[in-house]
Amino acid sequence: MNTSPDRQIDVFSTCPPSSTADSHTYLRQVVDAAEWSERAGCKGILVYSDNSQLDAWTVSHAILQHTAALCPLVAVQPLYMHPYAVAKAVASIAALSTRQVYLNMVAGGFKNDLLALHDTTPHDRRYDRLTEYTMLIRSLLESDRPVSVNGEFYQVENLRMTPALDPRLLPGIFVSGSSDAGLAAATRIGATAIKYPKPAGEEEPFAADGPSTGIRVGVIARPDADEAWRVARARFPEDRKGQITRQLATKVSDSVWHQQLADRETEREDSPYWLVPFNNYKTMCPYLVGSYEQVAGEMSRYVANGCRTVILDVPPGFEELEHTFAAFAMALQPAVQ
Repeated sequence: MNTSPDRQIDVFSTCPPSSTADSHTYLRQVVDAAEWSERAGCKGILVYSDNSQLDAWTVSHAILQHTAALCPLVAVQPLYMHPYAVAKAVASIAALSTRQVYLNMVAGGFKNDLLALHDTTPHDRRYDRLTEYTMLIRSLLESDRPVSVNGEFYQVENLRMTPALDPRLLPGIFVSGSSDAGLAAATRIGATAIKYPKPAGEEEPFAADGPSTGIRVGVIARPDADEAWRVARARFPEDRKGQITRQLATKVSDSVWHQQLADRETEREDSPYWLVPFNNYKTMCPYLVGSYEQVAGEMSRYVANGCRTVILDVPPGFEELEHTFAAFAMALQPAVQ
């Protein structure tokens, strides 16, 4: 969405996870979320990938079949696919649908998932591997000549991508930017660094010479703040079982963003920044809750700090996205001189 050349953001929603869904109705949930997202004005939709989820590329095909322009943002884990297979999937989707694909490059994952795949690579080294992996994908998609790479993690010789990708459909690439290793990888790759943000007033402005940046948040906005909080607390009630699960998940995770959110104290009552859904293991991101003006004020500070991409939580319905975009439109109005 764009209201002026210097104040714009790309908004992505998130596809419902399959791990907690009814298998008989999951396809309908995916289609509904995709259709709502496209109608609301989202650029694309994130599709999760971990050991408990359906294959992200297969789910993305369902999204492509039921939308006209929405771009899948596919989570890509190097342990699941060779970089050539990822590049081939991107090129094939472009050839069949003339649709751009975005790639959410995942360095790690749940610890038990990694151990099940016999991956004991340390956190920062996983970002070294991810950088090499992603650069090979980019080389295959961008080059009009055979590609040869003799890297630390991947080797190919005279490998050509067929079909060739239309340069206008080169994938957008996202990388987690919550750790120093993630930020360094995003910079080397030329990717958008996605953060799980602190309250906007605590965030440092993103470096002008650093990577493009974005945030992952949920939003519950209404014309009236009290109404927004009623909706928020009804949707995400306190849950002792969820709190224990979150504590256990934090202990076994080496994710920097996970630890950063888990370590935060209770937020101020006058702040739209809300961690109850995260702390009760109902979602994986902070929320912004309040009136349109309150959410817009917080979002405008993120934008002023350099945020240009927002990945929203799973939408419960089209109406929620309408409220979110109303707040975002207010946030993106040019500042009054």
